[in-house]
Amino acid sequence: MTGKVLVLRPQPAAEVTAERARKLGLAPIVAPLFQIEPLPWDPPPPSLYDAVMVTSASAIRCAGDGLTSFLPLPCYAVGEASAAAAQRAGFADVRTGTLDGAALVAMMAADGVGRAFHPAGEDRSRLPDTGVRIDPVVVYAARAERCLPVEAARAIEEGALVLLHSPRAAVHFAGLVGLERGRIGLAAISAAAAKAAGSGWRSIDIAPRPRDEALLELAAKLCQTDRDDR
Repeated sequence: MTGKVLVLRPQPAAEVTAERARKLGLAPIVAPLFQIEPLPWDPPPPSLYDAVMVTSASAIRCAGDGLTSFLPLPCYAVGEASAAAAQRAGFADVRTGTLDGAALVAMMAADGVGRAFHPAGEDRSRLPDTGVRIDPVVVYAARAERCLPVEAARAIEEGALVLLHSPRAAVHFAGLVGLERGRIGLAAISAAAAKAAGSGWRSIDIAPRPRDEALLELAAKLCQTDRDDR
């Protein structure tokens, strides 16, 4: 590896990852596989809910002013990026989960939440049944690129480590690359993302925690180990 990392997640999150990568001495190449597109939606009555659930910062950005009437409710967010987006939107009571959507639902159940409003994307993950009623409303779509971006193809040729931030990104990237994968190293944010990528890669490593920071720390270690082995 060369110290170069390929960032495939959508903007503006991609640039956040790139900046973190630079601070770790990595050389990020940003080539999003998806473009975020806000969709029209009708807010349900906030009085129906005990809380708002946020699993993506994109949902907060795309929901826009439609969230205004929900701001008095507690907001449960997956990870720091979603929590920060919720705070910027005006939620005063933001509670941050440490793992994934399933853990966040368990957190809400422990807090006595009976029903939660969930602004989400079209391709949201299935959530477990824990007794909390989750009402998803689609507020955005992530439109997939039809071919590998030029920047991504060039980065792969240059030996960049590919960062996979989600199972969907892993599936789409694997499909775009096809069988030309034996020379590509992957770093996945979770076991689910690694599994979704399939087999046949030069290497697949999984971050110890499903967080962007942990994924980048893993990437830095992999790149340093590769340099030390030369």
